[in-house]
Amino acid sequence: MNTKNHTIAIYGIQDIDGKIYPNIVHDHSIAIFRKGKIKKFIQIERLTRKKYDNSMPNNIYRILKEEGIYKKNNYDLIFVDNVLGSAFISEEGKIRFERNCFQDLDKLHYTGNAYWLDKEIKAYGISHEIAHLYSCIPFFGKFKNNSLLIHFDGGASKSNFSAWKYNNGKLKLIEYHWDLKYLSSFFNSNALIFSILNGNIKNQHSIPGKFMGYAAYGKYSAEIEKWLKLNNYFAEWGNNKSFFNKVKADWDIELNSFDLNNNFIKNIAATFHNIFIRETINKIMQLNKKVKAENFYFTGGSALNIALNTAILKSNLFKDIFIPPCTNDSGLAIGAGAYLELLKGHDIEHHNVFLNNFKLNSKIEYNLDEIKEIAKLLVNNKIIGICNGYGEAGPRALGNRSILALANSKKIAVKVSQQIKHREWYRPLAPVMLELNAKKFTGLSNIHHLSKYMLLEFDILPEYRAEIEGAVHKDNSARIQTIFKKEDNPFLYDLLSYLDYKYKIKALINTSFNGNNEPMVHTPNDAINSLKKMKLDGLVVNGKIMSK
Repeated sequence: MNTKNHTIAIYGIQDIDGKIYPNIVHDHSIAIFRKGKIKKFIQIERLTRKKYDNSMPNNIYRILKEEGIYKKNNYDLIFVDNVLGSAFISEEGKIRFERNCFQDLDKLHYTGNAYWLDKEIKAYGISHEIAHLYSCIPFFGKFKNNSLLIHFDGGASKSNFSAWKYNNGKLKLIEYHWDLKYLSSFFNSNALIFSILNGNIKNQHSIPGKFMGYAAYGKYSAEIEKWLKLNNYFAEWGNNKSFFNKVKADWDIELNSFDLNNNFIKNIAATFHNIFIRETINKIMQLNKKVKAENFYFTGGSALNIALNTAILKSNLFKDIFIPPCTNDSGLAIGAGAYLELLKGHDIEHHNVFLNNFKLNSKIEYNLDEIKEIAKLLVNNKIIGICNGYGEAGPRALGNRSILALANSKKIAVKVSQQIKHREWYRPLAPVMLELNAKKFTGLSNIHHLSKYMLLEFDILPEYRAEIEGAVHKDNSARIQTIFKKEDNPFLYDLLSYLDYKYKIKALINTSFNGNNEPMVHTPNDAINSLKKMKLDGLVVNGKIMSK
């Protein structure tokens, strides 16, 4: 194939209703590669300040113009499609793409008719499913031989679940379907779960995280599971009163509202979550009994479920497991770009997670005196915002767009989560720590590499729970982010090392630097605005204390 120097990968399929809040399509992004390296990447929400933003058609021309890209023509283009279709058109019509013909998933990519700034060019399209899978490559390298690869989400291009076998350099489709839609719907469209957690169109994409946090407060019940199945998991109903009447008739329990402190409601959520984990594990086991893979790659929004990820790891089905930090739709442009770069014959460089770089300076400068001053603030119970270098790719803050505080106090945790970020009482905060301290708190001799991206939960030993009580969940687990080596995040590594050496503090709360229903801060100006709005005690920008 004739190729150009750069690849531009775009996920920007338009939503169905054009409303201010995303419905089916969300998390638009652009990734620009050159010879296997990601040169530019942006989740559009970071620029527009609209969480889960899906307005790429309205903003792409401005973004490319501001980056000086629109004048150049040495780019190969690839577009990610969606269940709603494959056509893309920018607001002013200067960038357009439409596939030539229908393709099935076993055809990994397709060509299409494209106009790039009014010039007709050749471009490529790729399915949502394949883009998810290939989002692993920049973080883990080429797929390992004898691997099972699964995408599982609310809905991609032609499925919500697809499975593939990779061996001897070839990716082979095993199956794809909507059979597990009922499971993913627990998180993104189930009427009962949405009513329990007060879900609506404004906050629907935050329901999965809320659901996982709340489910830990209940207990699985076989009787409740049987009841849920008999009632089609209450996927739809006319109003809440009809559900309360059903509960009264079947359980003799009087409900007048969805009281989140009610044990029956808690147990419903826990039972839903248990079903999701068990049935997904069973499906993976069935597939691997057939293909007998050594390695497992897991992508799609369902791979953000840390309880599921941990259950897969503990199943010992695989030699190793790989999940990218941007496993949800925020990583689709990265996956598409990686795919086309490999097709062009380029090896993909290994990348860290800090890729959101439009309009940003990556230089982080600090010295030991500054580390000491920041540590002292934290030791004195101050809550500090961090805006260092490039932002993280994906939905989770991993040290560059974080709020940090001591992890040894529930009082501080409540202040951070409920008073500053205005989150619900049942949602946990995560701790960040060095590898040797992760081993201490868990009693494990080896900490799995996925905890680098905060993708696993760990049981905390009873004798150490009080030491990090602000980051231990109701079930005595913690979603640890492990810093394995200084290269992972030099600033955070040095800060944690000094806190451990000087004050015997072995972990910090790490939560994303954003207000309720807002994307993570992107620029230093965003951070300063959020500092004032959230009333934090201090701010670090590119290693320097800006306010205290």
